[in-house]
Amino acid sequence: MNITAPAATHEVINQSTALAGHNVYSGDRALRDALAFHLPGADEQRRVALGELLGTEAMQEHARLANLHKPQLHTHDRFGHRVDEVEFHPSYHALMGAAIGAGLHGTPWALGPGAQIERAAAFLMYTQLEASVLCPVSMTFAVTPALRANPALFEAWFPKLASTRYDARSLPMAAKTGVTMGMGMTEKQGGSDVRANTSTAVFEHDSAWGRCYRLVGHKWFLSAPMCDAFLVLAQAPGGLSCFHLPRLRPDGTRNAVRIERLKDKLGNQANASSEVEFTGAQAWLVGEEGRGVAQILEMGTLTRLDCALGTSGLMRQAVSLALHHTSQRRAFGKLLIDQPLMRNVLADLCLESEAATALALRVARALDRQHEPFEALMRRVLTPVAKFWICKRGAMLAQEAMECLGGNGYVEEDGAGVMARIYREMPVNSIWEGAGNIMALDLLRALRKRGAADADVVQALATELGTARGANAALARFADALLARIRAAADAGGNAGEEAGARRLAQDVALAVQGSLLHRHAPDFVFDAFCRSRLSSQGAQVFGTLPAGVDVEAIIRRAMPT
Repeated sequence: MNITAPAATHEVINQSTALAGHNVYSGDRALRDALAFHLPGADEQRRVALGELLGTEAMQEHARLANLHKPQLHTHDRFGHRVDEVEFHPSYHALMGAAIGAGLHGTPWALGPGAQIERAAAFLMYTQLEASVLCPVSMTFAVTPALRANPALFEAWFPKLASTRYDARSLPMAAKTGVTMGMGMTEKQGGSDVRANTSTAVFEHDSAWGRCYRLVGHKWFLSAPMCDAFLVLAQAPGGLSCFHLPRLRPDGTRNAVRIERLKDKLGNQANASSEVEFTGAQAWLVGEEGRGVAQILEMGTLTRLDCALGTSGLMRQAVSLALHHTSQRRAFGKLLIDQPLMRNVLADLCLESEAATALALRVARALDRQHEPFEALMRRVLTPVAKFWICKRGAMLAQEAMECLGGNGYVEEDGAGVMARIYREMPVNSIWEGAGNIMALDLLRALRKRGAADADVVQALATELGTARGANAALARFADALLARIRAAADAGGNAGEEAGARRLAQDVALAVQGSLLHRHAPDFVFDAFCRSRLSSQGAQVFGTLPAGVDVEAIIRRAMPT
């Protein structure tokens, strides 16, 4: 009996396609509705154009290559000269060029009302392409206003920091069309406790940029070491102070900053994070001696917003991938997205993503209007809350979204496994710029400093929750109990028991505000599902536990990326 061998072992069937060629903005109803609420009547043309660019196969290939080919440190050239250069793949520069071109760094500080909200939306969208390159972009955004404490430096550097032209050349600032800046705060012995820093600064001379010092010491984390300058902390005679340290001196010579090694990180692969030594590096004082902590806290408030925005973007990307895959993959006779339990999981993920977007953009609105007393107060209270809660939920969402893809979601595949990249990226925003405990304690400080006993914070939060409390009984009960706890916390004046419950307080403030926001700019079926699933006595412990009666179909349809 003759058996003819088949020409191929099998045909590839029942596999989903790559999510590409879609508009990241146009397909995101949650983002569009939130922006319509915060910026009614604003022109959407730039958002649509950016969303189109971010969804293209070409840009996604740049993201893959930038992660696959990690930055390489070159401490010396082949002749033995110290160079301290980090080499990036060309795709990294393509991604940086697009981010800078979109004005995600220092540009908003040169624009008028609404610029911070527009920038926040673009940052959230861009994260869905590639998050790693946004580290130097975010730091440039955060340090730009801090330079105002040194008027001469600000006048010289601000036009280049706000420029939308990316310039990767290793040249002094005056010779470049655009510059980026990083930050160096933490040291190996202190971490978040920057007051334990041991780097020292000795005054050298006065110059056109103000008071120039020589710095000796180290930084345990100096992210994006190829930035053109850094804001760093060091101990001056007057105490811990903030300094502007350029990578190249004004005369073009290399500053005395030695890159000892690059960090081998879990995620954030396309970005270089380094350990450095200062061996008499020239740096210029920003502000007054001894005021470094106050300045770093203000910069931290801005980068913490970006942590919330970035995680919200990653959550949206993960949900989009899960929806895209399950709408094509079949199991047990029908599409995964038509399986009842999978539908519950997917709708729950969609709710979490929309709530994260709502809260992150609310903080951006507070930044945009911080000249108003109410908004300044909400910014102070909601920034640590958003950073804490969104970043905590992001890691959980990424794991569940990966499970929707099964084994395909777990595979790296030479950088093409986007879901695996998201999963590895998620924890960094929770850790950077203050981990969860730091955020929860910062919320307590905000409540005490603002004198909650005098009811200003309680009244502000009550105003923020507004009419939403009357729209849903569960939210009303939740909000009333929360406001009572805040009053009690203020009256306690700070004790161990209060600190031990700080995480729960941050969580509950986040949930109450998210519910209020969804009432204002999401459909009723989203608001109802959120309140019923998040504001019960227990709350949702795992995704996929939405109660009966929730309009799962409408929630999924609203969140579909295409």
